[in-house]
Formats: sequence, C-alpha cells, structure tokens
Amino acid sequence: MVELEVETKVKLSNKEAVELRKKIKKIANFKKKESRTDDYFAIKRKGYPKKAFRIRKAGGEYVVNFKKWLTAHWDRQIVVKEEYEFKTQHPDKFLVLMDDLGFKQWLKKFKTTEKYTYKKDKRVIIEINFVKHLGYFMEMEYIAKPSEMMKGKNKLRGVLKELGIKQSQVTNKGYTKMLWDIGKRGRKYFIDID
Repeated sequence: MVELEVETKVKLSNKEAVELRKKIKKIANFKKKESRTDDYFAIKRKGYPKKAFRIRKAGGEYVVNFKKWLTAHWDRQIVVKEEYEFKTQHPDKFLVLMDDLGFKQWLKKFKTTEKYTYKKDKRVIIEINFVKHLGYFMEMEYIAKPSEMMKGKNKLRGVLKELGIKQSQVTNKGYTKMLWDIGKRGRKYFIDID
C-alpha cells in the first residue's frame, strides 16, 4: 500500500527554536532525541539530481528510503510525497546493484532530532531538528493513505496555527537542496558497513 508523507518545515533561529520548543511541549509529548546520519545516492549528472535515495543506519539495520514528489498536491505550506522504505542488513549488496544502475554516493546529511507526538492526534509528528551547516528547523509530518491526504494537510495547518507559525516562516525546500546550494555535499566515503 502506498503511504503519503504530508509535511511542512519551518526555518528557525537559535532563539526561535528555544521558544518554539516551549510551545511544542504544551501541545505534544516528547518521544526521543537521536542523531541521524543519512547517506544519499543519485545518478551522476550536472546540477541537482532529479532522483535520489537515502540510506540511514538504524541500530543493526540499514533503512533505504525513496520519496516520489507529488507536486500537484503541494501548496505554500504543505508538501506531499509518496514514501517507500525498507530495511536491509546487507547494504553493500544493495549498493552494488544501485552502482550498476548508475547511482553514486552524492551527499551526506547530519541531523539531530527531537521527536514529539501531538496530543490531539498521535499521527502528527513534530520534530525540532538541527541540521549541520543549516541550523534549526521545525518539521511536521502526517503519514496518510491517499484518501487521508486532505485530512493530514488540514491537521498540519491547524497545528501551525496553534503554534503561531506565520506562512512566511514556512520553507518547503528540502535539506539536500539547501546543502547542495551552499556547497556542502560531503565528499568522503559515506556508509560505514560493519
């Protein structure tokens, strides 16, 4: 079954992150704090790639993630993507296949995440993220079936309003595009395979 990631993102200064965290704690329950290292692979070409996937090490497993943009459903505040994810204990074998198909190591992202669940609807995930080279962001997502997409968009709009977020604060530019634009592409060998 296809899952949709209904998402919004807000760029924050250090001071705004502190203030927003206080507001979030009033409406959401803290779940966990973790560091994430994401390795991205793309077909080598000039400019920013149109297709890429990421691998994230999670415990003893590796999680492969690919997102397909559904731009027809995007608006100024909310983006929608089809999300595909699976785990593997053998990323080396998977990467041999991807290399043969033309995918090369492309970019590395380091992110520290504080994860919260919205008290009124646990399907709304709120995160305060610190992304190396980019700073603080608040991200919210609602994982939905296609028939629930509008419900998810409305939930996120409601939480943005509840938190006092103005439309001008929303940025839906992806982290990889931001890193690409400032030249932080991570040129070292990426995945540490045990």
